[in-house]
Amino acid sequence: MSDSMNISAIGQIAISISNLDKSVYFYEKILKLDKLFDVPPTMAFFDCGGVRLMLTTLQGPEQDHHTSVIYYKVSDIEQIFDELKALQVDIERVPGMAAKMPDHELRIGFIRDPDSNLVGLMEEKPLERKAARA
Repeated sequence: MSDSMNISAIGQIAISISNLDKSVYFYEKILKLDKLFDVPPTMAFFDCGGVRLMLTTLQGPEQDHHTSVIYYKVSDIEQIFDELKALQVDIERVPGMAAKMPDHELRIGFIRDPDSNLVGLMEEKPLERKAARA
């Protein structure tokens, strides 16, 4: 094995789900990801900016299925959370500033999918530039 694994990008992320229909609705209709294909009755695949997202029912013991938080980049995070609230999505934490960078604020909020997986939404909001004095 070489010292460098040459990992260049995320190819696929799997999320364990309990109800394929509810989860497909959430990721397709609420988060508006493009569905690529289904493998009934246990899997569905979506595209998220070139990264494939696989929804899959549990394959093996439940204790083996702990998911990491996936953060989806969005614009106008406050408007999106207003829409999610109107759709009665389970909001874990409303958007707030996580970090102030030299050229933007990192704003993050969290929701829950139908299986209570934590879903992060993030916006890199550019800082307003002050007009230079003449």
